[in-house]
Amino acid sequence: MSDFTISLPSSLLRLLEEKAIEMGVDKNILIEKALNNYLDELNRKEYIKSFRRMRNDKDLLAISEEGMDDYARNII
Repeated sequence: MSDFTISLPSSLLRLLEEKAIEMGVDKNILIEKALNNYLDELNRKEYIKSFRRMRNDKDLLAISEEGMDDYARNII
């Protein structure tokens, strides 16, 4: 594991300290979990955006439909 130093506004640091005490965990654990959750959310939003961009792609739609036709023929 690597060390990393950051500066936080005093009000946010107070909230972090309070929540860490309330949950009985170290502040760094709470920050790690929060950052992981935030990065996962960013990835989910990018994934959704990519599907929204692809839904209007006629070539991709045709390829998908061909794949579904093949799948349907194989399961019958």
